[in-house]
Amino acid sequence: MTRRTPVGSAVAFVAVALLAGCGAAQTDPPSPLAEPTGSAVEDGRRPLTRPGAPGTLVEPATGLGSRPPAWLGTRELPRTSSGYGEVRPTPPALRNRRFTLPDTVPMLGGKGFAAKVVSPAPGRVIARSTWKPGCPVGPGDLAWVRLAFWGFDAQRHTGELLVHRTVARDIVEVFGTLYRQRFPQEQVVIVRSYDPDAPPTGDGNGTGAFVCRPSTGATYFSQHAHGLAIDLNTFQNPYAKGEVVLPELASAYLRRDRVRAGMIVPSGPVVEAFARIGWEWGGDWQQSLDYQHFSQNGR
Repeated sequence: MTRRTPVGSAVAFVAVALLAGCGAAQTDPPSPLAEPTGSAVEDGRRPLTRPGAPGTLVEPATGLGSRPPAWLGTRELPRTSSGYGEVRPTPPALRNRRFTLPDTVPMLGGKGFAAKVVSPAPGRVIARSTWKPGCPVGPGDLAWVRLAFWGFDAQRHTGELLVHRTVARDIVEVFGTLYRQRFPQEQVVIVRSYDPDAPPTGDGNGTGAFVCRPSTGATYFSQHAHGLAIDLNTFQNPYAKGEVVLPELASAYLRRDRVRAGMIVPSGPVVEAFARIGWEWGGDWQQSLDYQHFSQNGR
């Protein structure tokens, strides 16, 4: 089980500072499995493989929920004994959440899906992530992946991820599939900070990978700290265990039989795309349900 810190900001994930006492990190040379520095792929010609698959969106979203409310990320929730914010009913403006926030990186060239992998990730990119000495991977282990993704506005967007260099090609394959199948995402970003004491707002959302943090209630690192896990659309695909729901305002999305755009379901394209690269889904867990989470080792 991993601890989730939802995105409390309208433009990026809010993550938490690494706990003390981590082992020393090492910087390794690039792996031969990683994409060479500056490599790029583009595919603007392939048709949709499964148009209309569960959770996808072809036409631009309209109506309530298609625009971010002005209060997004500003309403602090009281904390409970769990250490998280109080779980409250999902506001009407977020019950069918389907807006995409402004991109945080320049648009990749071309049309259709495109991706660019730089391995190892440049120092300037590492500097705006949660990496620090003591993380279980060195900066040379991480690849910077920029890629196109499909927005809820039915437009092409560009986002970025940090992932372990050995899985960069696989991640590009997955996101290429999601783009072609029109699986929409709100934002795809590098997690810039991790602060478990940050005021919870319970309305964060996004797709991200590397975060140097421990697993919930444990001394070992999360798979995110290795760059071997990805969370997608965290609001539409919340984490739930007992009375804990993260993000705290996302309880409307615990009803998984009412499939809305951006949701990950067993019959949808996301589970299938990750299964093809051998990654497992947190929505299949027994003691908790982590609908947003995919990892290489299933944890």
